[in-house]
Order: sequence, then C-alpha cells, then structure tokens
Amino acid sequence: MAASLVLLGSIPAWGFGDEGHEVIALIAAHDLEPGVLAKAEALLAGDASGLTPRDLAHEATWADRYRDSDRDGAGVRYRATRDWHFIDLELHGPDLIRACHGRPRIPPGSPASEGPAEDCIVDKIDEFQAELAAGATPTAERRLALEFLLHLVGDLHQPLHASDDHDKGGNLERTRGPGLRPGTLHHDWDTEFVARLGASPDEIAARLLARVTAADRLRWRSGTPEQWAFETFGIARAHAYGALPAPDARDHYTLSAAYIEQATEVTAQQLEKAGVRLAWLLNQALQGD
Repeated sequence: MAASLVLLGSIPAWGFGDEGHEVIALIAAHDLEPGVLAKAEALLAGDASGLTPRDLAHEATWADRYRDSDRDGAGVRYRATRDWHFIDLELHGPDLIRACHGRPRIPPGSPASEGPAEDCIVDKIDEFQAELAAGATPTAERRLALEFLLHLVGDLHQPLHASDDHDKGGNLERTRGPGLRPGTLHHDWDTEFVARLGASPDEIAARLLARVTAADRLRWRSGTPEQWAFETFGIARAHAYGALPAPDARDHYTLSAAYIEQATEVTAQQLEKAGVRLAWLLNQALQGD
C-alpha cells in the first residue's frame, strides 16, 4: 500500500505543474515506440519559446508556463487557455456538456491552439490529438498540439482537475495535516501528495514504473478522454472529497494521517495511469505519420 511509497519527513514540493507532470512524461517515454519518441523529440527540439528546456519531461510543464507567462500583465495567453486545464464536473449532478461550455466546435481549418477560450480539457485533448495525427498539420501547430497533450493528459488524471463542489476544484478548502504545509485541498492533490512519493521526478517515475504490470497497461490503454474524466471524477468523489473529515468551526479541514496515506497511493496510481495513457495516445498519433 502507500506505506511502501511514502518517504518520511519533510520533502520540498515542486508542484504537479512541475514534478507530477515530469513523472508522467518519464513514464510515458518508457512506453513510447522508439520511432515515436524520436519524432516527439524532433518536434520539441524546434520549440523556440524559451519557456522550458526542450526535453520531453520539462516540456510536459510547458502549457502551465505558457498560460502563466502573461498572467500578471495583459493576460491574453492566460485568458485564452486557462479553462483548457480542467473540467468542473459538479460533485452533485455532474453535467459534461455544461462543464465543457456546451462543447463548442472548432471551425474547419482553424488551429486548436487558437481557441475557443471557453473549452474544457476533454475536448482539447481530442482536438490536439487529431491535429498531431494529421500529417497535413503545419509543424508549428503539431508542436503546440504535442506540448498541450503532454500536459493536459496529466491534468485530466488529477482528481481536483475533474471535479468541483462549488469550491473552485478544492481551491477554497483550507487544509492542514501531519507533514503537510497549510494550504488548500487542491494544492495538496496537485503538489503535496506527489512530493511524498520521492525526492525527484526520476526517482518517482522509476519507482512507479516498477509497479506497473502488463495487465495494468492492457487495462489502461482503452477508453476516451471523456471516460477518463468520469473515472477521475469518481476518484475525487470517493477519495479527495468523500474521505474528508468534518470541517472545524472556520470550515478548515485537518487531514488525518490515514487520509494523507490513502491520497498518496491514489496519486501514485493516477500518475501511472496518466503516463501509460499519454504514451498510448502519442503512439497512435505519431506511429504512422
């Protein structure tokens, strides 16, 4: 169980936007066909944005870097892409169409990277995978499609990127607990539970890869982003929200050691799934081009 994975003591948290996404990309790299890995690396080598180093693991953080690159300024990139990182399926009465802003269609011939701003992670993954698979897609757009896919598949497997309890995906829920920095429920699932798995992305990825079986890969290499969203939503309902203790008088939550241990194990499994599924999508998109 989680006890075999959790490292005791205080470990610096680098964030799902960094550490967790790098772990997912490293797991995916292990499962990519050699030719597909070479094609992905060649596309990323042309990234002139300067937002991340141009290797697969660091490029998995690119979409966050791009979104936040003008967040404190004009906010054009921020407003254009912020909704693409999640799907707010409400804990009571989840509605995919509503959570996906009515599921707007991209006009034929329009690049997926240009919008619409009101779109959700499920549809953006489908759109970017289709672009990456189409040989006629311009190289620059294929690169963007790859950079977004490297990141969004990971976000889709973070329980609080696929659920909401009228609390901005847990961002309004204040938490504390043994070994955790005081913060929010969303931050804990983004960051703290990932950090408990190891001291570096390479260490965590190696440890998780050693647990993934052939049966796991066969089971996880199926389904669609929409189905994965509801799977992740179910995990949020059962674990992230469902196992919460009662709040105190200030509506703050003190997470128990048992909650933290269980959440760490759930996080490990979600990172594994995301890595295997990311590789599966990329193998399909780039194998035959």
